[in-house]
Amino acid sequence: MNISIRSIQQDELSALLNLYTHLNPTDAPLPDESTLQEIWQEILSDRKINCFVADLGRKLIASCILVIVPNLTRGARPYGLIENVITHADYRRQGVGTRLIKHALQSAWNQNCYKVMLLSGSQRQEVHQFYEKNGFKKGIKTGFIATPESI
Repeated sequence: MNISIRSIQQDELSALLNLYTHLNPTDAPLPDESTLQEIWQEILSDRKINCFVADLGRKLIASCILVIVPNLTRGARPYGLIENVITHADYRRQGVGTRLIKHALQSAWNQNCYKVMLLSGSQRQEVHQFYEKNGFKKGIKTGFIATPESI
């Protein structure tokens, strides 16, 4: 497979949203088109937000978001957060996700991040093994999540 890993382009919002149906099939409905475009432009214009994609013949088959967070500890080195990691169901277990995560991590290291964190909502052991195989270690910190409903 001739896959390229790259930053998303402005005209690929609909392809990304289609890919996200493999991430959260029962996700809440999106806002109206105008609001959606505003959010998309905000994401694209923020240099701290990186949306990486795996492209196979102009078809997006995987994606993740890397956010670089400025920081005043650890020698004022930033840290990264990876979110919305998804590979299209037809392309899983073929090394695509590994290439994508390695690309995101290298981008974080190139931006002097001292660490990169991610949370996985999956309880599947193979998902956890995927992240561990790609350099993430569990048990170092404990993750907590608050939602508006939980307060």
